[in-house]
Amino acid sequence: MGRPRGVEDTAILRATAQVMGRVGPPGLTLAAVAREVGLVPATLVQRFGSKHGLLLALADQAEKDMTEMAERVRRSHESALGALTALTVESVAAMATPESFANHLAFLCMDLGDPQLYERALAIHRTQKRMIEDLLTEAISGGELRAGGDAVALARTVQAVVAGAGLTWALEREGRLEQRIRQELDAVLSPHIPS
Repeated sequence: MGRPRGVEDTAILRATAQVMGRVGPPGLTLAAVAREVGLVPATLVQRFGSKHGLLLALADQAEKDMTEMAERVRRSHESALGALTALTVESVAAMATPESFANHLAFLCMDLGDPQLYERALAIHRTQKRMIEDLLTEAISGGELRAGGDAVALARTVQAVVAGAGLTWALEREGRLEQRIRQELDAVLSPHIPS
């Protein structure tokens, strides 16, 4: 019988995301993550193989977390649009400061150049898009949005607006990211709300 693991992989992956936001690509090491969770780097090598393996595991977990988050926010909101707002706000919660936003953006840029990480980043993007489409479709069928709306096209716009809102917020540094996301989402959806 093996020794107890002590710290679960999901806790290590959450800590990895926090460290990423604080230190960016140059500062993300197995030693930094190990310190965050009270382990030794060798334990992370044993579990994930390498820093690259840790990043792959984090990306896989992020896709699962996106699905779970969407299901959780839908259950906790009466309206589909309320759930959509909660989903978009919560999906950027780890990027609460312009610095953490910049650090996570730097990791995304790395993902785009690495075939394995890119594949996972694209899967996360598609999962998020599907969740947004589902909520918009529900909002249309429930009368929260005008009948006959194109949920697929609107989902693409919502994703683009959320990404752009984050970038402009990080540049302008006015208010909180959550406020900016809510403001821009309202601006995009208001023309589709029945009067």
